[in-house]
Amino acid sequence: MPALIDLEPASRRMASLLAGVTDEQLTAATPCTEYTLGDLVDHVNGLSLAFTMAAKKDLGPELSEAPAPDAARLGADWHTRIPEQLAALAEAWRDPAAWEGETRAGGVDLSGDAAGMVALNELVIHGWDVARASGQPFEADPEALETCIGWVSLFSGPGQEELRGDAFGPVVDVPADAPMLDRLVALAGRDPAWAAP
Repeated sequence: MPALIDLEPASRRMASLLAGVTDEQLTAATPCTEYTLGDLVDHVNGLSLAFTMAAKKDLGPELSEAPAPDAARLGADWHTRIPEQLAALAEAWRDPAAWEGETRAGGVDLSGDAAGMVALNELVIHGWDVARASGQPFEADPEALETCIGWVSLFSGPGQEELRGDAFGPVVDVPADAPMLDRLVALAGRDPAWAAP
């Protein structure tokens, strides 16, 4: 059986970051150059639902494709709704069955353990994105960083461009002794020095 990873710390951290985002900041630029902060928050909204369903193997039509993020879909209740969804996400991945068998998320069929890894990676990297775009500090626990670096590294070596698809930008060069968080975001195609304009 795959090793279970606790998604609760990363989910809680994301919820805390979202609590620090104001409606006025939703038009701000983010390290995901194609997304505003509002678009990114909508992406977190969607991934929290999709990966909860993936954990439960609830493979309805909602999981047939990943919709393009759009801040216009957030709704007035996003400050309360998304944190509740993030808590449900963490709870769903506490079930050992979530990490077994096959599932689907974002229109992609994948193993349960791979889906759990993607969910963790999304929470950590997009947590950094939200923090940078909204001017908040970001910390991730070393275990989560190490796990995510191992995962993203699978798609980051020479000749892995096709595997990366459009999930990550080109790898950014950082020193080998850079902090783990800087190495992770660089592997995911972000400049660790990115700051809101």
